[in-house]
Amino acid sequence: MLADSGAITQAAEDSSFDRTTGYRIAHYRAAVPDTVPGGTRVDLDKVDQLIKDGALLLDVMPSEGAGPDPVTGQWRLSRPHQTIPGSVWVPDVGRGIISTAYENYLSENLKRLTEGNFDKKLIVFCQSDCWMAWNAVQRISALGYKQIFWFPEGTDGWVEWGDRKLTPADPVKFLVPSKAQSSKP
Repeated sequence: MLADSGAITQAAEDSSFDRTTGYRIAHYRAAVPDTVPGGTRVDLDKVDQLIKDGALLLDVMPSEGAGPDPVTGQWRLSRPHQTIPGSVWVPDVGRGIISTAYENYLSENLKRLTEGNFDKKLIVFCQSDCWMAWNAVQRISALGYKQIFWFPEGTDGWVEWGDRKLTPADPVKFLVPSKAQSSKP
């Protein structure tokens, strides 16, 4: 959530933002601000250092396709996705409004990937000028993670800086809700 009441007021006046949470809910590809509540903006040099320090790279680029299969949890994609080498792709968790199933998908996978370490360094990204990473940083911060780094240039910035390549990515399997759970993805 937005920490600055001025930012909340501004967001509430713009229909691109949820009036309650402050998350961006529309026009996700647009110029992003310099800061994000709950995280620290980083450039490529800092990303390189964080990777050397063992940070976890989280790609929150949305999926293209029919989403996760409700029975198997496998993502039904209409086209392949490329990401920064070593990244974990957790699609759709940066949307402004997500279901409880997606909240659980993010929370449970972060718990597994960080081994429950809320101090694990996390680098969150999407593409350049993509608000989904901005939303995801705040959502991850609300889960209690403390060292969240926002790389707003994302995959575009990675490729634009020299001879860097992207690698094929498969999304983390969606957690299939148990029969006791009624929420759908």
